[in-house]
Amino acid sequence: MTTLILSHESYLTHDTGPYHPESPDRLRSVLKALEQSSLSGFVREEAPRATADEIARAHPGEYVGDILAAIPTQGLRHLDGDTVVSPGSAEAMMRAAGAAVRAVNAVATGTADNAFCAVRPPGHHAESTRPMGFCLVNNAAVGALHARAAHGHRRVAVIDFDVHHGNGTQEMFWDDAEAFYASTHQYPFYPGTGSRRERGGHNNIVNVPLAAGDRGDVFRGGLRDEILPGLTTFKPDFVIISAGFDAHKDDPLGQLGLTETDFAWATAAIMDAARSLCGGRVVSVLEGGYNLDALADCVTAHVETLKDH
Repeated sequence: MTTLILSHESYLTHDTGPYHPESPDRLRSVLKALEQSSLSGFVREEAPRATADEIARAHPGEYVGDILAAIPTQGLRHLDGDTVVSPGSAEAMMRAAGAAVRAVNAVATGTADNAFCAVRPPGHHAESTRPMGFCLVNNAAVGALHARAAHGHRRVAVIDFDVHHGNGTQEMFWDDAEAFYASTHQYPFYPGTGSRRERGGHNNIVNVPLAAGDRGDVFRGGLRDEILPGLTTFKPDFVIISAGFDAHKDDPLGQLGLTETDFAWATAAIMDAARSLCGGRVVSVLEGGYNLDALADCVTAHVETLKDH
């Protein structure tokens, strides 16, 4: 297997201020883990910038321009209580979305079998017209909609196992009969969405809420018994993983009990499904994960599975 890893040094210049959980140290821990000798054999590239038009497929109108206009020339600015931008945020935002676009291009053209985008800021809380929850641009949705627009893969799916529900991706896909969103997440919890009743305008949303304290057996059962059958019925042409690792038992922002072994299992299960449904076309995009050691271990398990499974 050829697994492409995309990242960029600009992600470290997105400054969220002291004590903010979505800090540059998150990516430093990921990149250090990915540099380990045991993770040889990957293809690595610097992420390009996305264009405004590529982002506009998920965020129409003046969204990108409005975000760029809000970014300060010095210091920090809060877009909401959780979402902070700084002078380096513009480049990081454009290259985080650009990583998803480049990864889709590589997998769609056969240059890589699959890809992992080690990016920040994360994206799955960003709605079509609103940044929130640490997120500026919905990178996974940008990648999925690029697969459709640029490569003709009409039926796109996003599978999300972050501890927080991806309200932004759900909102974007809600009325799109050729888009599928499925999520395991702690519930009730931030951002307040993600109940089983939320099924989408075309029955194209599958939410599997997990209770605080649930461990890997419950998580695996939800993916195996609800999400993967829904994905099979949908018959995607391309699969994006919103890969958040804050459902780990040691993460400070969640109360689930997963381990890196659970994330490796989920990765393999999604890959198996994609192999049978869409030629194995899978791109993974980093979302949450706030315990630095756990994040590094989980990313290692995830990308090793992408390469070797």
